[in-house]
Amino acid sequence: MDILRPTLIRIGGRVYRKNVIQEQAYQHEEEDDFCAGPGDCADEPCDAFVVEETEKGFQCRMEVPSLLYKYIIGKKGETKKKLETETRTSISIPKLGVEGEIVITGQHRSGVISARTRIDVLLDSFRKKQPFTHFLSLALNQPTIQEKFLQFKEEVLEKCSKDHGVSSSLFQNPAKLHLTLGTLVLLNEQEIQKACDLLQQCKEDFVDQIAGGKPLTVEVVGVEYMNDDPAMTDILYAKVRMKDGSDRLQVIADQLVERFVASGLMLKEWDRVKLHATVMNTLFRKDPSAEERNNTMTGKSSFKERESFNGRNILKGFLEGIFWWINTFNPGETEEKQLLASHPQRGLYGRNDSELVLSHRYLEL
Repeated sequence: MDILRPTLIRIGGRVYRKNVIQEQAYQHEEEDDFCAGPGDCADEPCDAFVVEETEKGFQCRMEVPSLLYKYIIGKKGETKKKLETETRTSISIPKLGVEGEIVITGQHRSGVISARTRIDVLLDSFRKKQPFTHFLSLALNQPTIQEKFLQFKEEVLEKCSKDHGVSSSLFQNPAKLHLTLGTLVLLNEQEIQKACDLLQQCKEDFVDQIAGGKPLTVEVVGVEYMNDDPAMTDILYAKVRMKDGSDRLQVIADQLVERFVASGLMLKEWDRVKLHATVMNTLFRKDPSAEERNNTMTGKSSFKERESFNGRNILKGFLEGIFWWINTFNPGETEEKQLLASHPQRGLYGRNDSELVLSHRYLEL
């Protein structure tokens, strides 16, 4: 790690520097103990959370998804005991599987603040290793778009079916065509509702204004590949741009991601959102419902399980040609209410319109 550019962790509007520590690996990662660094019990400002004074001292309440309790408890309760001993606090955790508040109590305000800060950093570290559960996207599944996509698929199979690895199983389900803006880890209903509320707030704050209250005309212009060698392609995507040449769609996408990152619901991965629609993916070959699983477990791709395909001829045929376009895209519409009512194994891909959607990762229709 470059000591001049340390890893930064954003929690509750504050920024913390993450120091490198030596971690002892256990057989199961979820049972890892928490290794504290020197000076962790120092008094810190707590603008990001509330510490209440009680008759017996001080206390702080924090909402934590039940799936993360085990990381605070640790192997045989060692992490919790270590935190309590070193910060001179008592940490009350609900029963496993029961949603509720974790309560930190102690005689000294500094100890409560230190325990809360260390739990925040600990959970942030483990949350980053969770497979994402939802993604923010712009749907591109209008009937006319699906029809054009199927024509593209037929033409590719007709001209390139003899190329290595090319088969019909690689193609996206036309009903699931979309632009992914970012992925999220939402571990309970409270976090899902928070994301939905933020999405609605974004619509009111800037999306409507940038869109001007009118549909945006978007062109899908040619295809491009993700990796370095077109002869060993894993993902082929369609390039997207505004028909009027403006950057309004890019601005909306970037501001949405910026707002979700600032809220702590999304991790910042890139400086700008790459507007693209996946049309072929080798992950689909073995699992048709594997959409958006490029970065599931601990952010790593399962390239070892993939069988790449030769995309050179496809790129030659569709590199710059406009093979479909859409003129009824309305990012001012959101479907956060439908998200809460949708089945966790289905997502929101039954709709035939282009709207801003917060969707479940699992897309089996």
